[in-house]
Amino acid sequence: MKELMTGNAAIARGAFESGVTVGAGYPGTPSTEILENFCRYKGVYAEWAPNEKVALEVGIGAAMAGARVVVTMKHVGVNVAADPLLTAAYTGVNGGLVLVSADDPGMHSSQNEQDNRNYARFARIPVLEPADSAEARDMVGMALDISEEFDIPVILRTTTRVAHSQGFVELKERVERGLKEYRKDTRKWLMVPAFGKMRRQSLGERLTRLRDYSEKTPVNFILEGNPEVGIITSGISFQYVRETLPGAPVLKLGMTYPLPAELIKKFAAGVKRLFVVEELEPYIEEFVRLLGLPVAGREFFPETGELSVAVLKRGFIAAGIIPEESSAPVQKFEDMPAVPVRPPVLCAGCPHRGVFYTLHKLKLVVTGDIGCYTLGGLAPLEGMDSCICMGASIGMSHGIDMAAPELRGRTVAVIGDSTFLHSGITGLIDVIYNNGNTTVMILDNSTTAMTGHQEHPSTGKTLMGGAAPKVDLEGLVSALGVTRVRTVDPLDLSQLTEAIQAEVAAPGPSVIIARRPCALLKREALPPVTVDKEACTGCKTCLRLSCPAISVNEKLCSVDPASCIGCGLCTQVCKFGALVAEGGEAGA
Repeated sequence: MKELMTGNAAIARGAFESGVTVGAGYPGTPSTEILENFCRYKGVYAEWAPNEKVALEVGIGAAMAGARVVVTMKHVGVNVAADPLLTAAYTGVNGGLVLVSADDPGMHSSQNEQDNRNYARFARIPVLEPADSAEARDMVGMALDISEEFDIPVILRTTTRVAHSQGFVELKERVERGLKEYRKDTRKWLMVPAFGKMRRQSLGERLTRLRDYSEKTPVNFILEGNPEVGIITSGISFQYVRETLPGAPVLKLGMTYPLPAELIKKFAAGVKRLFVVEELEPYIEEFVRLLGLPVAGREFFPETGELSVAVLKRGFIAAGIIPEESSAPVQKFEDMPAVPVRPPVLCAGCPHRGVFYTLHKLKLVVTGDIGCYTLGGLAPLEGMDSCICMGASIGMSHGIDMAAPELRGRTVAVIGDSTFLHSGITGLIDVIYNNGNTTVMILDNSTTAMTGHQEHPSTGKTLMGGAAPKVDLEGLVSALGVTRVRTVDPLDLSQLTEAIQAEVAAPGPSVIIARRPCALLKREALPPVTVDKEACTGCKTCLRLSCPAISVNEKLCSVDPASCIGCGLCTQVCKFGALVAEGGEAGA
């Protein structure tokens, strides 16, 4: 039976069919749905870990015990997990261990677009790249087999288009594997220097065998065609190549580390002009050049953003492969009809909106973090100055305080509840230990919102749906040594303003927990705000809230009753009482 599946659902299915019993990860687009699908199968265990490093460590432990394991994360998550990953290449595995790295070319939902094929080369571990949902399912099983045969973790690298596009997948029955026997072996698992040196040598030997495997594996194959132009490609780029140059011979690489040098040489010898088409880094192209082969690639295809058929057509026209006059017209961006600008905004009723409105109004320096609240840095809220990575806000705020005394008492770090548990705790410890002065605002909306409302250690539920103890954020930060801790309602602007002003002015570290559930999770049954047209002056102050329910029509404020959830922020902002909440209450 065949089923239409996204790449992420197909990976989950492949893991189930291949006997995986343990899945761990941290949610992050475009990888999130893998474990959300996997946990629905019977006979498996899956969890959201506090961060990617912990997830991989859970996976390494489960593989050490003899289970087949899949660990999932987005590309930047591998940065967090890199410490155990590089040493796991030394130790190897017992049960098969697959790390899914979901890269995000074009930065649809990421702060960078790094190419994680480079991690495979760095760690010296194999990487497989599926081009569609069917390959994504098949390559999970293949990766597990490689992992166990060569005693090594394997990266399954997907990208946004593979993760979220759909294709038909033929369903198969699950093959139960059972636990492999665990045997105590300190020389393999205990990475002190003496044993590490031996495992380093073993890694080299395993890599030599993997190079031979890469030359013969069926996922690296040649499609014959007109020898005038040959294309080496991998992943989703293969689909674009086949559509752009359907008659060209193609070397399709499903295993991109180690790369098959002899197969590449054989393919190159059979074509007159050789191209590499790949997204992001010239990873394959550089390898081909090191083989001494004449090849074209980056001079015709961009190194940033996603590829597409249109992008490839432009590149092949520039290379003289496709005659410009005979090719189908490629619509350029500047030729497209103008469409209204629709910038991303926080949802109507979002509890973060009042925080950033207030921070901007108080003219504070605000170091930010990863999550929905990153949108608070955009106009017109403009309440955040920076966003680097998960957990960076606290350390950056502390750094500003230590480096620039004139900014001391004017800086605030904002971080979400899930992000704080992911990697903010150690930053706060650093502030406390080094007698810092940072004010930290934990924006607690009781979920991991931006990736689709996943559970975390402070929500009271697990990925599998079971009840779990809730981390007490107030108790946690107090136990770390913060003496000034207060909890506020972020929709009460007067309370919020007073708390921020007091804590920023106070000496030493302090924590403000701005707590209210995500508006998409818990929608209070409040009637929408109404507008008193007689009182409205058209001052547009309400637009500074960046609420999608508020607009200006004929110079007067207008509230969309279908969007407004009655949070009441706008009634507090309006100076003329033109915005009226339930019961006739208006702003002052």
